[in-house]
Amino acid sequence: MSAESPAGIPADVLQSTQPVLLRGLVRHWPLVQAAQRSDADFCNYLRSFGEQTRLMLWRGRPEIGGRFFYNDDFTDFNFQREIHTLAALLDELSAGTQDTLYLGSTEIDSAFPGLGRDNALPDLASAHPHVSLWLGNRMQVAAHFDLPDNVACVVAGRRRFTLFPPDQVANLYIGPLDLTPAGQPISLVDHARPDFERFPRYAEALKHMQAFELLPGDALFIPSQWWHGVESLEPVNALVNFWWRQSPAFMDTPLNTLMMALLSLRDLPPAQRDAWRALFDHYVFDADEQTAAHVPPAARGILAPMNDNSARQLRAVLLNRLKR
Repeated sequence: MSAESPAGIPADVLQSTQPVLLRGLVRHWPLVQAAQRSDADFCNYLRSFGEQTRLMLWRGRPEIGGRFFYNDDFTDFNFQREIHTLAALLDELSAGTQDTLYLGSTEIDSAFPGLGRDNALPDLASAHPHVSLWLGNRMQVAAHFDLPDNVACVVAGRRRFTLFPPDQVANLYIGPLDLTPAGQPISLVDHARPDFERFPRYAEALKHMQAFELLPGDALFIPSQWWHGVESLEPVNALVNFWWRQSPAFMDTPLNTLMMALLSLRDLPPAQRDAWRALFDHYVFDADEQTAAHVPPAARGILAPMNDNSARQLRAVLLNRLKR
């Protein structure tokens, strides 16, 4: 989907279960206006918010071709993590380095005081989003998913997003869950140059793919858990994104549940897995107000609607049970 939205985000977009392209959403931002004039103006504008701020960035040598990934034997990655000042990073980008540089999700309010105030999305203020800057040159990040909903705003350069719905996970050939470049598991398919001999099911994923190319000022709403690969297409590229969850703050990430399921369920005999599937369907996936209606309210315990206090108590019980 796409929409022209210079006046703001349409109300229905933030509830969408499909990606939505928002052309020109942030074209009025000073950050975008500076980038439209020149890369030099963009870099100078960004410097004014803390050029001596020290930042963690990724560096890939020219031989990786801009693709951040694993090394050949999957014991590590094909890039290094380094600490640099914002000034040093901008100088290297401006000089046209042959290395691939990538400043990943960096919280704007703490790293660049004032930048978020001048480049804001009032439509999201009530969601209290986590706002981050992403900065680098030409590079490619593998398809991954994020738990929060996301509005990604391109502020400099061009970016191409390749998206797949959550149900395509089996066709994306996901890599290790416990050795990941940035915390989220990634697809092992090079979406810019897919190898169909090695990854034949990826052809089916492509039937469900949605691709968008964003210019400075454009934004993309990415629903929770949609897989998305990202390519930066210019020598200076920057993005500001807004993450928020449509769930209470006390809820833990479901990835913890997946890890526990691997530990406790996956290797059970098939009949026992089926029995646990029925319990999960009853208490989790198909749960409604009737699930515990037959239990007196005072005795429902963790079957009652969760709140901050009951979540804290349950977390303590789980932590105690995991000590062995």
